[in-house]
Amino acid sequence: MLSVPRSSCTDLAESERLEWLETNGIGGYSSGTVAGMRSRRYHGLLVAATKPPLGRAVLLSGFDEKVSIAGKNYLLSTARYEDIVSPEGYKLLKEFRLDPYPIWTFSLDGVEVERRLFMPHGENTVVMSWAVLANVPDVSLELTPMLAQRDHHHLRHETTDFPHEYSTGIGTVEFASFDGFPPLHLACNAVKIDEVGVWYRDFAYTIEKERGFDFTEDVFAPCAFRFDLSKPAVVIASCEEHKFEDAAELEEREVERRKQVVAAAGAKDEIDELTALAADQVIVARGTGKTVIAGYHWFDDWGRDTMIALPGLTIANGRPEIAKEIILEYFSYISQGMLPNRFTSASETPDYNTVDGTLWFFEAIRSYTEATDDADFIKGDLFLKLVNVIRWHLEGTRFGIRLDDDGLLAAGVPGENLTWMDAKIGDKVITPRMGKAVEIQALWYNALCVMEAFAARFENAELRTRFSDLALRAKASFEEKFWNADAGCLYDVIDGDRRDASVRPNQIFAVSLFYPILEGEPARAVVDKVEQVLLTPKGLRTLAPDDAKYIGKYVGGPFERDSAYHQGTVWAWLIGHFIDAYLRVYSGDENAVQKAKQMLAGLEEHLRDTMLGSLSEIFDGDAPHIAKGAAAQAWSIGEFNRARRKLERLAHR
Repeated sequence: MLSVPRSSCTDLAESERLEWLETNGIGGYSSGTVAGMRSRRYHGLLVAATKPPLGRAVLLSGFDEKVSIAGKNYLLSTARYEDIVSPEGYKLLKEFRLDPYPIWTFSLDGVEVERRLFMPHGENTVVMSWAVLANVPDVSLELTPMLAQRDHHHLRHETTDFPHEYSTGIGTVEFASFDGFPPLHLACNAVKIDEVGVWYRDFAYTIEKERGFDFTEDVFAPCAFRFDLSKPAVVIASCEEHKFEDAAELEEREVERRKQVVAAAGAKDEIDELTALAADQVIVARGTGKTVIAGYHWFDDWGRDTMIALPGLTIANGRPEIAKEIILEYFSYISQGMLPNRFTSASETPDYNTVDGTLWFFEAIRSYTEATDDADFIKGDLFLKLVNVIRWHLEGTRFGIRLDDDGLLAAGVPGENLTWMDAKIGDKVITPRMGKAVEIQALWYNALCVMEAFAARFENAELRTRFSDLALRAKASFEEKFWNADAGCLYDVIDGDRRDASVRPNQIFAVSLFYPILEGEPARAVVDKVEQVLLTPKGLRTLAPDDAKYIGKYVGGPFERDSAYHQGTVWAWLIGHFIDAYLRVYSGDENAVQKAKQMLAGLEEHLRDTMLGSLSEIFDGDAPHIAKGAAAQAWSIGEFNRARRKLERLAHR
């Protein structure tokens, strides 16, 4: 259980900063702040995945909530307008906790009222309840639903054609569809429904304002529900039809499912429990298989992110069957030797604009087979598909991805960024890395070694020799060309005669991957350099602070933030591979494991901050390394968890 005390709940700056997240396993979510106000356009009580796992739409923005006790009114909701906060329900908060889902406890002149919220797995549904925690007479609740009916990237503004009508049944209300979004069904045990038909205008979303976007919104309230709180008030908001009596069964089923997730992870402490549940939140269905939402609130599912995060999200949590589902699902999308980089709501065809995502696919498969000894699932057609992926890279695929005469992998065309450092502003590439990027060579070598091992297992001597020869050639060229003797580390990119000497974290993969392309003293020098200039309590900086291009704070509008994205900003996911590399080169140090554990302490603390129970995407490069970007990022969670579980195993040897 994670708890936020009264002192933080009633501190508006703090309770507005702290967020919570519920997800439904098909791409939808429910999210907001501890205070109860919405600070992002993405906040809402029911954000449905209308084209699972994408097509996310804010259907139910929130409720206006009023409790009456013996004729005295208490406003539980909190809302921010541009110049005022009203109502101020956060002042009544006694506690907020995740146990395992969001629970608010309000103290109304000594009478405690509890609000609960959860999403059942597998459907676009949110279940909420309000209950008085004592036998108090003459208590009632009024809820006014606020509808948005919009894509979660956009904002709603008052419009005359918004549907005012709604239909009622026994314990149910249906709000009409609008702009192509599905109708909203609301089941409840209200004793009365009153027509309202008003717009709530000019809600102000502070984080959107900080990010340089439009930040005000209008939402529509068609009616108000009145409940007798002598028994709990129950509301089920859904794209499906429910009866309010379904709430108990839905809750029992969901609580049991989460217990199973935690049990499968073998959780030994609260951190294990939180990361197991955080990992579960980003795993979603795609077709008949599984994929990973790269980050909430705004990311879709990305191939690169999925493969990087996969070992930590699934295998480290005792869920290898899900890893297999993800791998098999992505096999079906391979095209011209490439894994899709990104799926979007706007297109049926995914984007194939990554050089590293495909190579991370090999490492994900290796991780799965190592953990399960289930290599036979790729024997035959799937293995031949992987062989064909290598062939495409040898002969050339999209965006100039090809094997050069020196045995190294080149990639890139003007105007495109194919590596994970992919920020663009219009047509301007912020971090140009055309040519031979250091981590791509490490991943290429690792993929060849993985294929050599599979060929040996499947007793294909010809392919084994072929992959071995390619790997040895790549390693020899890498050692010859990428060592920067002046800096005592690796070049970041080689492109013809150009050598990019920027000190970036990409070089750590040359040491960290299962089959390292760099070993011995050069490997230790790389680790030492990265530790010296890039390591922070929250992950690795993307550029050394003494570089003229370094930007230490991720702030401002889209242009300023994209300019800083990979120019010094700290990325949490990189800590996993840094720890792998550190342990490899300092394997003889009896204190290495303990030192590595200390490197995770900052992220362990962060689990109780910002997005409660999850890990942010990025942090400022400059201290105090304030959290930025997506508030719940898949590869941050996955790599933190993978590294932590690895250290736990090593500590108990």
